Amino acid sequence: MRTLALRGVTLGYDDVGPTTGPPVLLIHGHPFNRSLWEPQVAALAAAGHRVVTPDLRGYGDSDVTPGRVLLSDFADDLAALLDHLDIDRAVVGGVSMGGQIAMEFHHRHRGRVRALVLSDTSAPAETDEGKDFRNRLADRLLAEGMGGYADEVIDKMLAAYNVAAMPRVAERVLAMMRATDPRGAAAALRGRAERRDYRATLPAVQEPVLIIVGADDVYTPVADAEAIHGLVPHAVLAVIDGAGHLPGAEQPDRFNAALLDFLDTQVKPQD
Repeated sequence: MRTLALRGVTLGYDDVGPTTGPPVLLIHGHPFNRSLWEPQVAALAAAGHRVVTPDLRGYGDSDVTPGRVLLSDFADDLAALLDHLDIDRAVVGGVSMGGQIAMEFHHRHRGRVRALVLSDTSAPAETDEGKDFRNRLADRLLAEGMGGYADEVIDKMLAAYNVAAMPRVAERVLAMMRATDPRGAAAALRGRAERRDYRATLPAVQEPVLIIVGADDVYTPVADAEAIHGLVPHAVLAVIDGAGHLPGAEQPDRFNAALLDFLDTQVKPQD
């Protein structure tokens, strides 16, 4: 792990693969950390890519910013990290909240994006009901910690049938959730509740886009991925069988095959 002080926090991150390889920035979701991407880091680095996986502020080995952290804060952190690494443009991908951060990154730093990878995410702004839910959940995590919440949502983070069928994957995902600082999780929940409506910005995306989703995702189902696909007509849509909300963890071989095929066929060589 490496660390970098930027914008008032210290971020932990990994930078793996040849420094001359095409860079890929992967953004984890809530309430995880950069280790979620371990199967993808290995496959991408083996294929010659430079893979940067940060812990978002408030998660993993990065500093916590209590209160509220907006998706724009995360996006600007990532731009500063790329600056430090002397990476002008990268393929930017994220899962769930990380996918929304990727969309926010494109909105704020479009010139830094070679392509987008949007996994198991959604484009609309939060509803009033959703805002209330996220703020109440933030209060709960601060009061109770992460353990009870992690146990409640594991069969939604993974397809329910995979919790028993893939005990090592389930335990890895649970461990990430339980280890997250409640203050960081709560701050991200409050900020995510205030996100913009990316349906207004996606039609202007000209870069290649891969939309990838677990066939049995209950949080952001296939219909959400199809809606994004309809907003970006030139995008590629891949549905991963045998997976829920975290197909990169549940079906890494299938996920990686779709990702590498997209990078090989849709993304132009580095300028």
